[in-house]
Amino acid sequence: MTAKIRRRAGRGTLHVIGGLLIASAIVRVSAHAGPALANGRQEETMAVTATPVVETETNALLAAFQAREARLAEREAQVRDRMQAMHVAEVEITEKLEALRAAETSLRATIALADTAAATDLGQLTAVYENMKPKEAAALFEEMPPQFAAGFLGMMRPDSVALIMTELEPATAYSFSVVLAGRNANTPTQ
Repeated sequence: MTAKIRRRAGRGTLHVIGGLLIASAIVRVSAHAGPALANGRQEETMAVTATPVVETETNALLAAFQAREARLAEREAQVRDRMQAMHVAEVEITEKLEALRAAETSLRATIALADTAAATDLGQLTAVYENMKPKEAAALFEEMPPQFAAGFLGMMRPDSVALIMTELEPATAYSFSVVLAGRNANTPTQ
């Protein structure tokens, strides 16, 4: 009998452990099954409602991209217009620069002609003063301002100047000499 009791006692322990394992499995399944089933239903609901949300978001993105493309096209047109205006301005500037260069060349030629004419006139007048009698030339130089007279005296031959200076009043000759001596005093040496 003791052997039978021992067998029953051994079997009872196994049944209890098996029963506890089954109960544990049931508790675990029921604890995790509720949220799992709820997630499945929620995913089905989201799948049904997600399609309009995705379409709405896609339409919003498409509208945003189209608006941006329109802004870019407008900006591109503005840049193109600005580039065209800059090109027109550049052509005008080039034309005006060429006209300015032509005017400058013409002005240089006119100035050179005027300088040549003035130098020729001064040369001829200087030659006239040199060929005059010293007493008559001295009388003319006495009437001139010292800077003006000294300019002519500076262009004349030294022998003619000497003859004219001897005929001038000493104070007048001195003023002409001071102007002649100082006319290059302010010239830079370096």
